[in-house]
Amino acid sequence: MGIFISFLSGLVFGLGLLISGMASPAKVLGFLDIAGQWDPSLALVMVGAIAVGLVAFTLARRRNVSLLGLDMKLPTTRHIDRRLVIGSLLFGIGWGVAGLCPGPALVALGTGQPTSVAFVAAMLAGMGFFELLERAKSTRQQA
Repeated sequence: MGIFISFLSGLVFGLGLLISGMASPAKVLGFLDIAGQWDPSLALVMVGAIAVGLVAFTLARRRNVSLLGLDMKLPTTRHIDRRLVIGSLLFGIGWGVAGLCPGPALVALGTGQPTSVAFVAAMLAGMGFFELLERAKSTRQQA
């Protein structure tokens, strides 16, 4: 049952990204262009997503198991460190340059957008590079 709910949730999320325009780099870049022809429509999408997330996380914090009976896996740390700040900056720069972030990029990949192919390839390469760095760091710490 959990896999079906996960699939359904992903499907609803992807459809929401398509309908809202979040999977369109031009729409996202128009939103980020506050000095030019700014398109504020995605602000409403973000406010709606934040509202839904706020309610969901508030309710989730009060539970030990999900509605499906699965363990709740919520973040517990509130520590802001250098890695978080650098990762956030890289994420923001990538979003501003490409007009895509990981979720919408995967949705756009499914629609055949050429930009998304390059973005997802670069994203996977970056994830692989990070994994190599983490393994090398772990190996050095164990030695």
